[in-house]
Amino acid sequence: MNFSKQKKGLIILAMALGLLMSALDNTIVSASITHILDDFGGFNQMSWVFTAYMLASTSTMLVLGKMSDLFGRKLFYLIGIGLFILGSALCGVAQSLDQLIWFRAIQGIGSGAIFPISFTIIFSIFSDPKDGAKLGGVMAAIFGLSSVAGPQVGTFITEHFGWRWCFYVNLPIGILSFIVLLFALQESRSDKKPKVDYMGTILLVFSCISVMLAMEWGGKDYAWTSWQIIGLFILAILGTIAFIQVERRASEPVLPLEIFKNRLVLGTSIICFCQGVMMFSAISYLPIFSVAVLGHANSNGILTPMMTSMIVSTILCGFLQTKLKFRTIMTISMLFGVATSIMLILVSHHIENIYMIGLMILLGFGAIGPMMSVGQNAMLVSVDKRYMGISSSIVGFWRNIGGVMGASIMAVIVNNNLKGIIADGAAANHIPADKVDQLAKPDLLVHASSQVPAQILGFLRDSMGTAINHGFILSLCVAVIGVITALSVGSAKFQPKPQNSNAEPAQATHMA
Repeated sequence: MNFSKQKKGLIILAMALGLLMSALDNTIVSASITHILDDFGGFNQMSWVFTAYMLASTSTMLVLGKMSDLFGRKLFYLIGIGLFILGSALCGVAQSLDQLIWFRAIQGIGSGAIFPISFTIIFSIFSDPKDGAKLGGVMAAIFGLSSVAGPQVGTFITEHFGWRWCFYVNLPIGILSFIVLLFALQESRSDKKPKVDYMGTILLVFSCISVMLAMEWGGKDYAWTSWQIIGLFILAILGTIAFIQVERRASEPVLPLEIFKNRLVLGTSIICFCQGVMMFSAISYLPIFSVAVLGHANSNGILTPMMTSMIVSTILCGFLQTKLKFRTIMTISMLFGVATSIMLILVSHHIENIYMIGLMILLGFGAIGPMMSVGQNAMLVSVDKRYMGISSSIVGFWRNIGGVMGASIMAVIVNNNLKGIIADGAAANHIPADKVDQLAKPDLLVHASSQVPAQILGFLRDSMGTAINHGFILSLCVAVIGVITALSVGSAKFQPKPQNSNAEPAQATHMA
């Protein structure tokens, strides 16, 4: 299809606004959470403000991607952004923490459509898909830039206008994106009535929620060996087995398993999972390392270099992927993951700030950034055009699942190591045995280090540093898996399927 420059520009603007809004939201909210708790209380439920969003987004992402393939990408993008606007407005008027959590889930469902469908639409509006690949890298960078700016924007809005405006700010951005796309993009109708895989959809959402709840609650609300956590894992396994059986028989499966026969699709899924583990582990524990171990006032000096270098890498790889084999970029990225993981395992607790900044730049630029754009495009050029929506969703899905599992498993490693190190050194540092559990909490050094006796503060800082060092063994393991996987994806380059492919999507995108 040929697109006028003016309308193509409007579509790109709509996609950029949607990505900006959804990416800003989580980090803006993190900056305002203390003010929300001041109004509502409920500290024990605080994590659910974020968990509800992640659960809803991840569990519906594949479903919404598939629905966009069946019923039209424009339609489901508008539904997604409409739900996000509705959820934002409701969050702004919430009168209790329980209400806020439920409204955040509505936002999450909307976000589950915005991110993957945005890249699918961008890819489909260019007659030369290489231009779409390059712009996809820029769009992924906008997503990363929004994540970097979120805490600063959230702090400013909260201090000057109140925390509710952290949600209200989404309304003009979302409405503008909605209106622009509504008039700029049109889709043809399919004569064939789409078949919806209702049972597969239910089983997919059920299995995702079960495993994510198990990872969220395990070791926090319930012991890992408790019947609640074991039961959730069993439900997730049974649900997944049933889901696979249903998908094999479905005439229009919500997740077509046949696409995983393609080595690049399967390999990209595994590498995105590994990327999610490394990324969320770093985001979760490097701020703690910065504040609790290195003694910095905040974690901006750690996260900002990492996220900024990630943005640069995302844009650069958006261009490089049209020149290099996917295998080359993926392998280099995972090798960076191996190198930075080893450095994080060995990093001193008294490291110079400039060294830590350099390490963060390597992590963001080499290990995390490349797959932000390459993953989407490797998927899109590897599948039939009718699977573009679901294939784009797979990237975000596996990255999110990897992130949830990575953060949870790393928490187990760090907490167990910290408790063991403190218990072993308790006698030498005059720590009563009954105080070990109380002191073996990462939050204590982050938020209440002034309450820790000065004579044992240094020991606790070193213990925390060693525990976090050991935690990054997880990142090293998945990075090695990533390298092996990257080497096995084949020699595919960016060679999009011809635009006149016989396998047309249910809804064709075109300009009026």
